[in-house]
Amino acid sequence: MRTRVAVAFVSLVLLLDAALPAQAQRRGDEPGRFDFYVLSLSWSPSYCESARRADPGQCAQGRPFSFVVHGLWPQHERGYPQFCQRRADWIPEPLLRSMLELMPSRQLIINEWRKHGTCSGLPPEDYFALVRRARERVTIPESFRRLDDYRMVSPNEVETAFMAANPGLERDMVAVDCDRRYLREVRICMGKDLAFRPCPEVDRRACREPRIVMPPIRGTVQRL
Repeated sequence: MRTRVAVAFVSLVLLLDAALPAQAQRRGDEPGRFDFYVLSLSWSPSYCESARRADPGQCAQGRPFSFVVHGLWPQHERGYPQFCQRRADWIPEPLLRSMLELMPSRQLIINEWRKHGTCSGLPPEDYFALVRRARERVTIPESFRRLDDYRMVSPNEVETAFMAANPGLERDMVAVDCDRRYLREVRICMGKDLAFRPCPEVDRRACREPRIVMPPIRGTVQRL
């Protein structure tokens, strides 16, 4: 009896191990197997104003962030891979600290590496170096570098501003993400060489709200 129970227990453990994380078992979730990247730039004031438990590293008083890097995401033409390593490589502490100027949250950096960075096929040092180069590839429009008050915008206005500031960036290469109230992110599609490129599926998932709000950069005015 005990032998049968032991065998059943071991079988269950092996089954669970094979299933977790489930994403890593799906076809296409293999490191280095993807078509292009999405650089996601998050409007930090929207996150800080709306999150129930906003990360103090990003939202503490005196941390006036505007657009910050949410992530650099490997993508398929349809869908995307995620969690491509069961046990993601450790991010060295000096490397983690060096990324805080672009991604001002330790937990964000760790989560993005586990979920997306592991699918790049690169070690942490090379992946985060690529994140930095991708961010340097994009110029933030002048009108969004300092925002002293609440501003209503349309997704089209935001896309147009980014296109004007970044020669070669076309309408089908950039998408705005939002909820019913806030501008959340601007997502820019890049090839593996970080050249701007079209991404029809990302564009189809873009914000459809006619007008959305951009809260001011934290610390410049009182919050409503």
